[in-house]
Amino acid sequence: MEIAVQIRKHRTESGLSQKDLAEKVYVTRQTVSSWENGKSYPDIQSLLLLSQLFGVSVDQLIKGDLETMKKEISQEAVDSFNREARIFTILMTASVLAFVPLLMWNHGWGLAIWAVLYACTMWYALRVEKLKKNSDIHTYKEVVAYSEGRSLDELERAEERGKRPYQTVIKFLAGAGVGALLGAIAWPFL
Repeated sequence: MEIAVQIRKHRTESGLSQKDLAEKVYVTRQTVSSWENGKSYPDIQSLLLLSQLFGVSVDQLIKGDLETMKKEISQEAVDSFNREARIFTILMTASVLAFVPLLMWNHGWGLAIWAVLYACTMWYALRVEKLKKNSDIHTYKEVVAYSEGRSLDELERAEERGKRPYQTVIKFLAGAGVGALLGAIAWPFL
């Protein structure tokens, strides 16, 4: 990481110890050590203080690390999305498969357990939807491309934008169908 080398170089040229530098930019010595070892990046405020202290621009300080940071943030977002989507898938499958057995268990008291499982499923569904909204992902093709860490070209994006209104109707009808099915299954047990 270029910024780690730059911080170490400027610190030693200035005759500062890690502790001295930490005091001047209002962080701990361990934070300075993490920066110099490439374990973390300074935040914006720290970058501004470092550039002022060393007498260099922020651009000179971070040099080629901007692209590395963009890739790391992007990969981190993709990994987070994939993890949340896997958890949601497992919970959704468990909710569907456990409905009837839990409904029959203990004269319907298992329904309370199922309700908790379903609430957890919906919570993860909302988390996945929030990640999709933050990344401007709407259609299945966009989700797949994002989960692979790539983006669609402009023509593909235009095609996917045209599909969005239909997908909203399909989601609504699918949700209503699942609700009706679960209600029909539960009716005899209530």
